[in-house]
Amino acid sequence: MRRLLALLLLAPGVAWAQADSMPQPLTSEPGDPVRGRAIVANRTVGLCLLCHSGPFPEERFQGNLAPSLAGAGGRSTPAQLRLRIVDAARLNPDTIMPPYFRVDGLTRVAKNFQGKTILSAQQVEDVVAWLATLKD
Repeated sequence: MRRLLALLLLAPGVAWAQADSMPQPLTSEPGDPVRGRAIVANRTVGLCLLCHSGPFPEERFQGNLAPSLAGAGGRSTPAQLRLRIVDAARLNPDTIMPPYFRVDGLTRVAKNFQGKTILSAQQVEDVVAWLATLKD
């Protein structure tokens, strides 16, 4: 079992996380669920819909490789959602989900993306805020 009993440091400058959650937001500004939905639905930002499906009736093609995002806020707390977005490998080392807010320890990163996160801290918080509204 890969759940850690101790606290984990996810990335330089990022708050410590518990084994299965990341209680401290990455920003002082609360996440905006409207912006979060737009990030998830945008096929050029997070690319979430390549693997996930969700409550997007306007999107014809949605993934089926990962769990549906519908009901995510009912299954997980914001702290748990945050950790999954920041670095899902902390929960499942075999995940195919990319770490959206980690830069260290990655391999095969294109030169122009090295040292950069996929999402900004505010974008992570926006996505968490939106996912938390999905209660089923």
